[in-house]
Amino acid sequence: IRDITERKRSEETIRHMAYHDYLTGLPNRLLLIDRMNQVFARERRRGRLAAVLYLDLDRFKDVNDTLGHSVGDELLRAVAGRLVKGLRESDTVARQGGDEFTILLQDVKRIDDVTKVIEKVFSVLEPPFILEGREIYLTVSMGVSIYPHDGEDAETLLKNADIAMYQAKDEGKNNYRFFTPEMNERIVRRLDLEGRLRRAVEKGEFVLHYQPEVDIRTGEVRGMEALLRWKDPDRGIIPPPEFIPLAEDTGLIIPMGEWVLRTACACNRAWQNRRLRAVNVAVNLSMRQFREKNFVERVEKILEDTGLEPGYLELELTESIVMDDAEAVIDVLHRLKAMGIRLTIDDFGTGYSSLEYLKRMPIDMLKIAQSFVRDITVHADDAAIATTIVRMGHTLGIEVIAEGVETVEQLNLLKRMGCDRVQGYLISKPAPATEAEVFLREGWRFEHEK
Repeated sequence: IRDITERKRSEETIRHMAYHDYLTGLPNRLLLIDRMNQVFARERRRGRLAAVLYLDLDRFKDVNDTLGHSVGDELLRAVAGRLVKGLRESDTVARQGGDEFTILLQDVKRIDDVTKVIEKVFSVLEPPFILEGREIYLTVSMGVSIYPHDGEDAETLLKNADIAMYQAKDEGKNNYRFFTPEMNERIVRRLDLEGRLRRAVEKGEFVLHYQPEVDIRTGEVRGMEALLRWKDPDRGIIPPPEFIPLAEDTGLIIPMGEWVLRTACACNRAWQNRRLRAVNVAVNLSMRQFREKNFVERVEKILEDTGLEPGYLELELTESIVMDDAEAVIDVLHRLKAMGIRLTIDDFGTGYSSLEYLKRMPIDMLKIAQSFVRDITVHADDAAIATTIVRMGHTLGIEVIAEGVETVEQLNLLKRMGCDRVQGYLISKPAPATEAEVFLREGWRFEHEK
């Protein structure tokens, strides 16, 4: 007779570690799939449904970055505890890894039963988490797939619930979406687009079009905005909204943005070499591009390589870039300004700019968002916002430009408001460099009926 207690205990520990998450103690993916297969086999015999809920914690990265990973780990444990207490014992709560959790619901009679559980999940996670004396509010994005409608095996149902979860995130977070076949088609199209976009970067399938910015009083060209276009061999010109978000997500925006900056600077230098009117060339920056640690040095190198004087380069930043880690942004902006580069806040009025930070930033120009200009002559609210932006900008010593100007009525109203510059289809659509240079020839100015 031998005492095998310790050996049995060790085996049990190893078995538990193999099938459970080390941080939360919840079932891991391996155990979840095993339970899913058992549940699906049972529900198939009984003619019942099952559901897979895929949860992702919104902005969990912010907790890790600001409060540290130990607080992040504690938050994950707290979330796991609330989910387990809030659901039936027969349901399985598992951790997929990172900040993703999965819930397996069995014995589902109708879809309404799933919706009630979803509402319960949102309810149990709504109260703040108290960690290290701090109140942390948490929201989740959730995707749902139903057995057997959306798949008959564990991997398919997990994949489809994951797809639905990303759809929920894309639509604003803190909500849920049931999987539909159209979502899968969208993912396939996205993967195809990503592959073609990567090839486009490698093969140089991009071109720049330029749109003039004119002085609202004299009609003279004061600047040219460089706008990226994708010249796909099969589909022709593809507009930015179709590929820029994907480029941001994949990181392709970094090489694309550097190409835009270099090409625009070289083009402006070439115009000047031909004795055309010397104006600023404006280039839009992405969040990821601006966050690059050596961004300022890259800009400096491009100016040196192309021979363009810094004063003829204008960088446009959105409010979201400006207000993201404002203190660090202010430092970078001052470094760029010290080089002589002009700085513009694009789409002003659509974000959440703080006036406290704005007055500390070396901004040269505010660009009124096109969404306000579009209805400026018919909606009093839009006109009031535009007027406020113009007055605020001038009070701070900042020029104001309105984009998306398409009618003479819009132009005349903006002139009465005191706006400094305008751009839009009324003056010209964006055009290739060879066509856009007509605006820089001696004597050209925009004329319109009053």
